[in-house]
Amino acid sequence: MLARPHLTGRVWYDTVYWSAFSFFTFGFSLRHTGWANMPRRGPVLVVANHQSMFDPVLVGLASRRYLSFLARKSLFHRPGFGRLIHSLGAVPIDRNMGKDGIQNVLDSLTAGRAVLMFPEGERTYTGVVQPLKAGVSLLIRRVTCPIVPVGIAGAFEAWNRFHRWPRFAPLLSEPQPGAIALSVGEPIDPTRYAGKPREWVVDDLHRVLVAQHAAAERLRRK
Repeated sequence: MLARPHLTGRVWYDTVYWSAFSFFTFGFSLRHTGWANMPRRGPVLVVANHQSMFDPVLVGLASRRYLSFLARKSLFHRPGFGRLIHSLGAVPIDRNMGKDGIQNVLDSLTAGRAVLMFPEGERTYTGVVQPLKAGVSLLIRRVTCPIVPVGIAGAFEAWNRFHRWPRFAPLLSEPQPGAIALSVGEPIDPTRYAGKPREWVVDDLHRVLVAQHAAAERLRRK
């Protein structure tokens, strides 16, 4: 697996990046902080809370390096959509973080890639950070690269699992509930989790994501 996509892939990724950046900046009053915390090279595991179908693209905007994200295997079988996420570097994984999925992530990290995962395993039902999947600890304790936490706020109000269509919050209008913000936290040294019990790893990572979500919430245009 290559650490960087081929030329055509880079052009396509950059096109999507700048299109999405304009879309979310003007359509959802996107604000962000902490982008300098994203390592510019080398493997990195990015973890974020999960509020919306927008989330993989939103977190991708927090990094000018190429970012891969985890996606359920079943999504790759959807006509059109499967080809789209594959073209953007998605990594297939089962929802319960099985051995094959963990190995796919570790292989991507070994190749020097930045990989995004949502430890909650699914979109939140309430807007708050849900309990993390227990299997997350199996991966976290095996990575040897920086772990970067990202908080997403406002995406739940903009387009949650109960809304058929997004609710826009245009930059040039009065503040709307759908305004979105991102907070990228400082990288976590993976040795922090070495030898720690599963429950401790999951609880600690949950606390970190809650803190980043709160930081993003404070940043939103209201």
